[in-house]
Amino acid sequence: MNKALYTAIASIGLCLSGIATVSAQVTERPRPASWKQLVKGAAFKDRFLPMPKGVLSSQVWGGSNVLPRYIDNGIEDAERSYWGGNILEGTDGSYHLFVCGWPESSPKGHAQWPHSIVYRTTSKNRFGPYIIKDTIGSGHNPEVFRLQDGRLVLYCIDKNYVATSLNGPWKEGKFEFDPRDRPIIEGLSNLSFAQRPDGSYLMVCRGGGIWVSQTGLSTYRQISNKRVYPDVAGEFEDPVIWKDHVQYNMIVNDWLGRIAYYLRSKDGVNWITDPGEAYVPGVAFHEDGRLEDWFKFERIKILQDSYGRAIQANFAVIDTLKKEDKANDRHSSKNISIPLNPGVLITLLNKQFPGSNETIQIRLTAEPGFDPQQDLDIESLRFGSSEQVNNGKGARVVSTQKQGKDLLLRFSAEGHGLSAEEFAPKLLGKYRSGKLLFGYTRVPWVKYDAAILSALRPAFKAGAGQTSLQIVVENLGIAPSVESRLTVWVKTPEGKKEIAGGRVPPIVAYGKHILDLTTSYQLEKGTAYAFIIEINDPTTTSSGFGFSTIPFN
Repeated sequence: MNKALYTAIASIGLCLSGIATVSAQVTERPRPASWKQLVKGAAFKDRFLPMPKGVLSSQVWGGSNVLPRYIDNGIEDAERSYWGGNILEGTDGSYHLFVCGWPESSPKGHAQWPHSIVYRTTSKNRFGPYIIKDTIGSGHNPEVFRLQDGRLVLYCIDKNYVATSLNGPWKEGKFEFDPRDRPIIEGLSNLSFAQRPDGSYLMVCRGGGIWVSQTGLSTYRQISNKRVYPDVAGEFEDPVIWKDHVQYNMIVNDWLGRIAYYLRSKDGVNWITDPGEAYVPGVAFHEDGRLEDWFKFERIKILQDSYGRAIQANFAVIDTLKKEDKANDRHSSKNISIPLNPGVLITLLNKQFPGSNETIQIRLTAEPGFDPQQDLDIESLRFGSSEQVNNGKGARVVSTQKQGKDLLLRFSAEGHGLSAEEFAPKLLGKYRSGKLLFGYTRVPWVKYDAAILSALRPAFKAGAGQTSLQIVVENLGIAPSVESRLTVWVKTPEGKKEIAGGRVPPIVAYGKHILDLTTSYQLEKGTAYAFIIEINDPTTTSSGFGFSTIPFN
């Protein structure tokens, strides 16, 4: 065999081997057919804006898929590989990216990540370039947040660091977790945090379980009974959670399918999944259409404005398969910054749920750089339930009225699709420039800062002809509850059967009540039973708590 033919065959073999390797790390997920009907602005991915112009270079590490690129975006250098992290703005207007990384010279290449170091890096603007200022300590997948008392908490897998200022010093510690009789969903790693209105913190773990801490440093206590992610096939990780002036938001990534989902919630406990991808490969693009085609986008973190709106996404990105990133080679990883369309500020002016013939009025608030009286394509605007407007439907504008610098929009009574369960109606349309315009608003018929009632497993005690059940009911919400009723069910071959129930009095936020019940239902010694505890009160957030146990051994 001549050398040229041998080389050609070898090259084809290497190519096919690479394709097989990539295929092993990527699974094509079929999209729902209904997604084909979505309009621009329905999916979170439509919010990504071009990366700001910077220093464009090809004289750096990376495959041809990411060259040339803006080397002053985010953080990168030849000395280290960087991965996930998030940004806090300083009081002086500087930006602080807390990011993890490891030496590019590490013999294990990308597999050095379990031994990564967390750095505080700074920049004069939110996009970068970020320069290392401090070394915090060992850790991976950092996320920093500010407590109500001003202290800073820097979470890393299996630990945290606490400081009184961005400059440190940082004291290492650990969070405490109380699963509250519930199974921990896929372990406690890759945590993400969102502050609630009273200063407490909501947390989502990698597996999609929801937890609450009264201070952000006090014990995190699990609320959810199952994962809150969409009920679809996926290898989920990298959840990020944040709260804006309207609702809670979450994005979770299916790393194998390379598709992410966007979820919304009024209370942080009960979530709905919006249609369309939250992000996919291809969201890192320049104004001229040039693409930085990173192989993996992971560890998304969100930078928010003063209203809590998402204005920037930061990603850990790598130019090739992780296992192909070796020591001192041409491959590596970095953290990049991509601007997001934050949406506009809208307020629903109707004081109650609109009647069948009642028009809907909203106020569109002027902001620096946005004049609602001049910048809108009025004919393009639709308002209503997310389901309606995401599919190109919704109520149309019937009249406008100036109010100071703001604009009042009146929408028709038909087509909005609003229901009593709709907690964040959506405005969707375009600016006169053709740019996407969207916004969400709260509604007067929904209670957002509600109580969250949650029960623990009963303590069973046998008596003469009956069994006593002592059940602790806790309020993990930020508002007091009202009187409600708790019911205990047992699953039988014929279906579920009520065996006990009783009144639960009002409980203050973070308080508890011990409920004593009795049942005449015969519970056999040594027998396992499947129980369900339900708390019935429409003004609170609660869900059925199912568990199996042997009441008497």
